[in-house]
Amino acid sequence: MSNDLDRARVDADVVASRLGRHRVAVVLGTGWARALDEVAGDDRPASVPVRDLPGWTPPRVPGHAGSVSSVHVGGTDVLVLGGRTHLYEGSSAAQVVHPVRVAVLAGAEVVVLTNAAGSLRGEVGPGEVVVVSDHLNLTGVSPLVGLPAPDGFVDLTDLYCASRRSDLHDRVRSLHEGVYAGVVGPQFETPAEIRALRTLGADLVGMSTVLEAIAATHAGAAVVGLSLVTNLAAGLTPTVDHDSILEVGRNSQDRLAEVLTAAVAGN
Repeated sequence: MSNDLDRARVDADVVASRLGRHRVAVVLGTGWARALDEVAGDDRPASVPVRDLPGWTPPRVPGHAGSVSSVHVGGTDVLVLGGRTHLYEGSSAAQVVHPVRVAVLAGAEVVVLTNAAGSLRGEVGPGEVVVVSDHLNLTGVSPLVGLPAPDGFVDLTDLYCASRRSDLHDRVRSLHEGVYAGVVGPQFETPAEIRALRTLGADLVGMSTVLEAIAATHAGAAVVGLSLVTNLAAGLTPTVDHDSILEVGRNSQDRLAEVLTAAVAGN
């Protein structure tokens, strides 16, 4: 664990020296990158390729950029993590949360985690944005394993900051809230698994976010979670496929830009 934190500190020093310190960081999930381009407009953001950060594991999933950028959003300079690494790529929990740790060590006090998710609620369909109110970590791992007790005993009662969720609802109309179930993937879930997740209280399901949220909270940052619903989950729709998920992202840019701007405004 000490080596993991040391690597994060090294990369944080590089990011801070090249891009400056930022109070807000945003992790861009599937479908969210073009929304950020729309918000940034004609600005050409300064960026650092992740290949220049020795502790960083580059993302390999299409749509996840391999860069860290400084972008002006809604009056706030935001550190943008242009892609994420997933457990299903063979990465460890430490590699998955490394970007978030770097962001917090480089000055971020607020971390906005965005993702694409399947909806377990038929009335919340593709194109809707859901504010994450809580999560179920069903990955079987934790980014805090290896910390000496009691360092890892982190209170997650208000993991997805209630006051920031309330503020976001005040700024943006017609946002849903829901519980996000984080699974390993990469396969999509079976209908039986979706029924089980609904019994557990999940409203959304995806393959990211939960480990990052834990690590960011442990590092001292406030967390905001935003899910773009890209599909109804298995059993609520005849099929689930990645191409359709990407298409929903492409068709939802105006809404994503609105929500993303509101999530960082005032910070």
